[in-house]
Amino acid sequence: MFNGTKELALEPLFHYGDLRRKSTKANGFAGQDILSVSQFDRESLAYVFARAHEMRQMVETIGYADLLKGYVLACLFYEPSTRTSASFIAAMERLGGSVIPITQGVQFSSVAKGETLADTVRTLEQYADVIVLRHPEIGSARIAADYAGVPVINAGDGAGEHPTQALLDLFTIQEELGAIDGLKIAMVGDLRYGRTVHSLTKLLTLYDVSLRFVSPEILRLPLVLMNEVKDAGLDVRETHDVADVIETADVLYVTRVQKERFTDLAQYEEVKGYYEITAELMQRAKPKMIVMHPLPRVGEIHYAVDSDPRAAYFRQVRNGMYIRMALLAMVLGKA
Repeated sequence: MFNGTKELALEPLFHYGDLRRKSTKANGFAGQDILSVSQFDRESLAYVFARAHEMRQMVETIGYADLLKGYVLACLFYEPSTRTSASFIAAMERLGGSVIPITQGVQFSSVAKGETLADTVRTLEQYADVIVLRHPEIGSARIAADYAGVPVINAGDGAGEHPTQALLDLFTIQEELGAIDGLKIAMVGDLRYGRTVHSLTKLLTLYDVSLRFVSPEILRLPLVLMNEVKDAGLDVRETHDVADVIETADVLYVTRVQKERFTDLAQYEEVKGYYEITAELMQRAKPKMIVMHPLPRVGEIHYAVDSDPRAAYFRQVRNGMYIRMALLAMVLGKA
């Protein structure tokens, strides 16, 4: 909640480490913001996944429910989005709620007139019961939450975090492989700018897993995050060659090289096609493993891989709706 008067100032070096992990006893998320994976521990993750599994069963059985009838979601996206915005909208509507969609076109809103993020969220809370925000600046979701009187859900803040994506990624691993502990997970591609990688890695430090980071030198995982992984005592290694991990990985988590994060496009051109997951490469992978991708892809996974039953990325997309249904119900006190 906002109190007092202050100027809105986005902090490019904002860190989420000061956020408390919240308990889920008696749905401790009711009325709360979802800003960072740092809010979650294994107990709360188990709670979220149980609710998401219930949502999955409900959708597969009857299609929708009136759990959030009368509630309104404001979907505020300052950056392009297909899956995240669509899945939040679908999640709210599957639960009987309504949506104010400000997506793919903030240039047509008052933002184009110079309205601040603080004023935008304080306006939207007059109409909505929960706000989902995507913004290009690290720390923007935290600032929006400081000004808003309704729950704010972070749908991606620049190269910072993407907590709901990390939750659906972890949920997918559990649903596909039955467990998380004991797995060897390889992350491939843009590990420097990939907020999905950053958030998922943070969550994986809660589990007994082995991590393999595969990237070109200029796209290595940030040192701060690598130190977190090592401090957690995980078995971790870095390599430049996906061939080093393909035969032993239980999860191959592939990301695109994010052109929009580069200030030097010549560097982007050097690494944009660095990795390609082909059907031939998949012949070397374990029979029971999965390939994941937060999407969109731009050539790093060949279409020939799509027919492989180990290709989980479109099932991963659908899991995003179940996770977001669970989160909306939780923060609105209806889980």
